[in-house]
Amino acid sequence: MLGILFRQMKRLVVDNDLETFPIGKSFRGYNGKRFGSDIRAALNVALLAIPQGMAYASLAGLPVYYGITCSIIASIIAPILSGSSYTVLGPTNATAFLVFVTMGAYSIALMPLLVLLVGLILITGAFLRIADLVQYVSRSVVVGYITGAAILIIANQMKHVLGVDLDPKESTTFVEVILGLSKAGSEVSWPPLAIGGLTATLYFTLRRLIKRLAFPATLVLVTLIAVVLKGHVTDFESIKDFSGDTFSLAQILPTMPELSGAELFNTISLLFGTALGVSFLAALETSVMSKTLAGQTGEPSNLNQDMLSVGVANVCGSFLSGMPASGSLTRSALNFASGAITRLSSVYSGLICLLGAVLLGNLVAYIPKACLAALVICVAVTLINPRSIRICMNATGSDAAVLTTTLIAALVARLDIAIFLGTAVSIALYLKKASKPHLTEYEFNQEGQLAEAEKREQRNAISIVHVEGELFFGAAELFRTQIQHVCLDPNIKVIILRLKNARHLDATSVMALEELIRFMRERERHLIISGASPEVHEVLKNSGLLEVLDDDPEIYRTEEKDRNLFLNNPFNPNLSTRDALIRAQQVIGGEDEPDIRIFFDPSKDKK
Repeated sequence: MLGILFRQMKRLVVDNDLETFPIGKSFRGYNGKRFGSDIRAALNVALLAIPQGMAYASLAGLPVYYGITCSIIASIIAPILSGSSYTVLGPTNATAFLVFVTMGAYSIALMPLLVLLVGLILITGAFLRIADLVQYVSRSVVVGYITGAAILIIANQMKHVLGVDLDPKESTTFVEVILGLSKAGSEVSWPPLAIGGLTATLYFTLRRLIKRLAFPATLVLVTLIAVVLKGHVTDFESIKDFSGDTFSLAQILPTMPELSGAELFNTISLLFGTALGVSFLAALETSVMSKTLAGQTGEPSNLNQDMLSVGVANVCGSFLSGMPASGSLTRSALNFASGAITRLSSVYSGLICLLGAVLLGNLVAYIPKACLAALVICVAVTLINPRSIRICMNATGSDAAVLTTTLIAALVARLDIAIFLGTAVSIALYLKKASKPHLTEYEFNQEGQLAEAEKREQRNAISIVHVEGELFFGAAELFRTQIQHVCLDPNIKVIILRLKNARHLDATSVMALEELIRFMRERERHLIISGASPEVHEVLKNSGLLEVLDDDPEIYRTEEKDRNLFLNNPFNPNLSTRDALIRAQQVIGGEDEPDIRIFFDPSKDKK
């Protein structure tokens, strides 16, 4: 029974263009050199993941071990199914903010159920190929979001470097953080500022000497220096660290989500909206990071595979003391910059996090918050790409508008709102462009050749309108209006609508066509369709529009079907237009079949 179930699940995965064990590729040709590169990157990521996980858990209003557990579980589980070799999962700024804002009124005991719902939604979305919709999110959104997130991360960490306290509830946006820092200007303390300055200086110095070990080396050296200063210099005695934030293995023992009880469905309904928002944000963050790294490495990205990996990681995390996991900007960037070669580096970082948290959990308490904050700022600065910003601002007005909207929203609102708004603007501008089909009118010129129509008082009785582009619901009204405008010319008796390059007809466009046909009939004008693809013909036939197109008893006296629609001939694309012209001549009263010839060069697909 289990074997049959496993085979069915495997078939379902394959049918949806997903892989069952993509991490297996990493073991092919794996050697000591690759292991060395991966383990060095893993060490860097782990040294950032533990304290950063603690910080994000605190930001979400959760015990710090929730963030550590999430970093461990997500880093180990996600690479097994991930489509990207460099993305590292764990708690993030945006998901932590969203959890803090939406879960403040609920008990922490509901967190496992929330994480489980997030995981199930993401897994379902992967099988439904929801991640394919991310293609409508332009790179301008990605650049704007990453830039805004990096600036927000930098601003958030400055409070630790300056040694000031900000209320987490009043510092969820960049503007709020800046206002809070300005109000707390008199509280700035020079010891953490000195630690932060020393950290940044040492980090950039070591990057020139030991680039891939600069992060852990800086963290260890500055921590040792801080410990010495705290013991011998009075001003440094009050410098803040992670004292009191310890971690033990008992804290991550399985904590099953509440799956029984009369209030289960009520609880799910309360959490579902939050779970849906977190799921969308996690999927978008992960895809953004995967696409960004894919652009630098040339590695093909499979966004649905990435969504599946995030979903499975969250499901596993829900059975432990974890918080929602997503693709981490800083840890993924650090992993790639540290020279990781395979996805095993993420697994190693999770194992190092687990080992370090258990064996050295108490030593984490000695890390100065100013030191970690300065390192996070150094990594976040590398996420800001001036060249990408310049390209987006100068490419097109739409790109500039999307980037500006996303970036401003990221600075004045929460990150989740910024990415939703940027995505909405990107899709809206895409639909605006796609909803404008290109129409070109053709007619016979004075030499008897088919050419683009000229503006003049006396026009021919037959007009050929070539339609190119999308004819879905967003374009239907504009398409109908443009054709009606052509019909207003009193000289035109027949319009041949050439749909060879028209795509994606739907119910709205069919109804617009029907309204157009009736509009023309009332004015004794007639519509003929040529160059229709089999897909277009199928839509017109299933919708019953062909019957409306052929229903003209005043002109036609036969029972012949599809008289006014001519399918495209792939071997001679202009043949359907020739046949449509013959029909048009019959409509306007020609007694003999006209001799109409349209030149077709097989090497050129002429219209």
